Amino acid sequence: MKAEVAKMDDIKPGMVIRVHQKIKETTPKGDERERIQIFEGTVIAMKGKDAKSRTVTVRKVASGVGVERIFPMGSPSIAKFEVVKQYDTHRAKLYYLRTHKKSLKEKAVKK
Repeated sequence: MKAEVAKMDDIKPGMVIRVHQKIKETTPKGDERERIQIFEGTVIAMKGKDAKSRTVTVRKVASGVGVERIFPMGSPSIAKFEVVKQYDTHRAKLYYLRTHKKSLKEKAVKK
């Protein structure tokens, strides 16, 4: 399945997304460079009502350790969101994924 660029309103809990974030670095010579860092994980929560205050919490497991990051949706440092796949969920907050080793079922695509 090919990843597609998502808008702010399209992202929902249970989606596996890639967040492209702009990172500014300074080289040892003193030059400032900008690169894009990708964080891929499952959306476990969405908070905020309007576009300015909306945040998305993304969780992934890296080397057996759970890593969560909170991204402000209206931040200029976020280049884009890509949706990789969608899992079928029945809750708005998926905090139970932190403690239980439950596997989510992939949502069936309607044709």
